[in-house]
Amino acid sequence: MQKNKNTRLFQCKRTLFSLIAGITVAAIPLAGNAGSETDQHQLGTKYSPLTQINKDNVANLELAWEFNTGDLPAEVDGMSLIAFEDQPSLIEGNLVVCSVKRRLTALDPATGETRWTFDPEGPDRSTKKCRGITSWVDEQAAAGSQCKTRIFLGTSDYRLLAIDAKTGKACEAFGENGAVKMPITKPELFPGEVVATSNPAVVNGVVVVGSAVADMQRSDPPSGRVLAFDARTGAQRWAFDPVPRDANDPAMTSWGKGTESFGQGNVWSSMAVDQKLDLVYLPTTSASDDYYGGDRPGDNHYTSSVVALKGATGEVAWHFQFVHHNVFDYDTPTRPMLIDYPHNGEMVPALVQNTKMGIIYIFNRETGEPLVPIVERPVPQNIQTPGEVLSPTQPFSEGMPTVLKHGFTPNDVWGFTFIDEWLCRNKAEEYHYGPIYTPPSLKGTIMSPSAGGGPNWGGGGYDPDSHIMVVASNRVPTIVTLIPREQALKPQADDSKVEGLSMTFPNPGSKYVTKVEPLLSPTGAPCSEPPWAALTAIDLVKKEIVWEVPLGSIKKMASLPFDWFLGTPGAGGPLVTAGGLVFIGYTLDNSFRAFDMATGETLWETDLPAAGTSIPVTYEVNGEQYIVIPAGGHSMYGSTMGDSVMAYKLKRS
Repeated sequence: MQKNKNTRLFQCKRTLFSLIAGITVAAIPLAGNAGSETDQHQLGTKYSPLTQINKDNVANLELAWEFNTGDLPAEVDGMSLIAFEDQPSLIEGNLVVCSVKRRLTALDPATGETRWTFDPEGPDRSTKKCRGITSWVDEQAAAGSQCKTRIFLGTSDYRLLAIDAKTGKACEAFGENGAVKMPITKPELFPGEVVATSNPAVVNGVVVVGSAVADMQRSDPPSGRVLAFDARTGAQRWAFDPVPRDANDPAMTSWGKGTESFGQGNVWSSMAVDQKLDLVYLPTTSASDDYYGGDRPGDNHYTSSVVALKGATGEVAWHFQFVHHNVFDYDTPTRPMLIDYPHNGEMVPALVQNTKMGIIYIFNRETGEPLVPIVERPVPQNIQTPGEVLSPTQPFSEGMPTVLKHGFTPNDVWGFTFIDEWLCRNKAEEYHYGPIYTPPSLKGTIMSPSAGGGPNWGGGGYDPDSHIMVVASNRVPTIVTLIPREQALKPQADDSKVEGLSMTFPNPGSKYVTKVEPLLSPTGAPCSEPPWAALTAIDLVKKEIVWEVPLGSIKKMASLPFDWFLGTPGAGGPLVTAGGLVFIGYTLDNSFRAFDMATGETLWETDLPAAGTSIPVTYEVNGEQYIVIPAGGHSMYGSTMGDSVMAYKLKRS
């Protein structure tokens, strides 16, 4: 789950795994000459052509340097969401790191020494995360002038900042002293209801900014508008609302009662950009409410979609909806990947979209034409919450394998012992269950994939030579229960509430209060079969899974003397290199691993000071290739927390 949820599905990992030990059988590519850093990031492929570190020598990696941001809270409380999800950027010879408090530090990429820092001086929020920055070179500015190369950063109080990439000073000609205060469509219920946590996109001199809007805090939240500004001056250029407001917009026909009372549909993840086509691609989220749509009948177009906009005007070029009438919280979670894809004997500019459902879609990114057929298939209709009207079908990518199994029944339960399995089966039979898109209900519905995925923000990495994409996924089902408001006792009806691993969201103004919890046995272990997280490699051309491995060992969490690779739900994404490697952190076991891109074999592994719930990057300096990963953890998953940035290179012979 996203959009700034104060949630901790796996915060109590001690509960989740503590009994296992006692159970008996009773970067993005930052390679200098491959286009600008911004262009490379905005392609979303997480691929580097560097080969100095490869399958033959990766076992010789050693720590080169470690940097600590200093932005680590003394204590992590249950209602704070803290996630070090940065993807560092190599800009003007500096490696720029964004801390959880959105403070920027420019490091010497070879030594990790600090060159400058920039503090956005925003208020202290319960949500602390930064998913990176974006840079832009002003080709019209004189060489060596201030802010010729500038960094764009969104803030927790919804400002857009422009910073000189060489000095870390504000670009005073941008907005007001380097800052634009972005407008919100209605007064916030609380500070931080609307924030800018992901990196902006830049398309041909236009800066495009999304937002995270707090989920299920009211039935009529602020709009999830995407805003665009002139990269030189900060003047607003256009705005696009994924919940359409113009009666003449063709998307309005998919909103049976209009859109006046609805918000969100926002872009909390990262956007992709094709400079040549002047297109920016938005991965949009569900509209309010997340789990009940009785008041918004229809498919609700532009939400839960990919929307291609003209960078110059914000005009819709094409769009496709992945979830009709979304009542599953299946947001479009990750930046689209822009690749060249072989189709009908020629290479076509393509867009690949990973989804929480583990369904992979591929489009011609210029026209929106599907390059892999998409079919509408009937989905469950037998569970009807009063007032709800479900979509009778949902779109599936035909012939492309899914990243994970869909749906859940009591026959799918698993346990460490037969007693554990029996208890899980009994628990599962208390709820509604079935295929994917079995909707939330008053009785409670087991949802698999859960709203956290499947794949999530970290997305996939793609090797253009083999056409293989690798992507991580979480695989623990959740139970979603809708509680009629008149039955919800205070303070439950008014406040978000966390009890253990169960979360209750108030939804003031909605007919229902929402309760979300993972499907766990009484011992605290998942009732679903391992792996509980996995790394999957898919050949996108042959449309087949090449290999799959569990992602994460429970050895450290269960104090075992040996590795037990059951997978540990986590966050982050992979880095793919031309050296035949996949680097990824992700896991709750605080490990950083390199896998063989061809086979999935683990070729290298090292301990991190905290979970690497981020995206690794690689670059070359002074003839040496470095691999860098932020290691600070994610409070939602109950990981080890920290503030480290770890850099590795090959041992000197």
